[in-house]
Amino acid sequence: MKSKEAVQALSALAQESRLEVFRLLVRCGEEGLAAGQIAEQLDVPPATMSFHLKELTRAGLIEQRREGRSLIYTLDFKGMRSLLAYLTEDCCQGHPELCPPDYSKSDCRGSARSRGRKQKRM
Repeated sequence: MKSKEAVQALSALAQESRLEVFRLLVRCGEEGLAAGQIAEQLDVPPATMSFHLKELTRAGLIEQRREGRSLIYTLDFKGMRSLLAYLTEDCCQGHPELCPPDYSKSDCRGSARSRGRKQKRM
């Protein structure tokens, strides 16, 4: 990943709703979610969610596929790995094995924190 691509990806994630979409899709894995389900889970109006999904797609962080009449969004795992590799390239003075990641397991239903929230976002 080049610096310009990293800036675009980080810029896309520098907005609360888009960051929550990204984190939700990380939990969903390859299964993904329909745009309407994402909007509903995060309590964001569908038109606003469409804009955010477009920005994340443009940044190379998520992908979409059509299933019948629905657009299903999934994490672009290659894009995420590229961004993480770019950010940690010089981790621990060139010894990234000294700084192992701490990934927690979750499922596609969303965390209790995101399910319990009822504020509208823009």
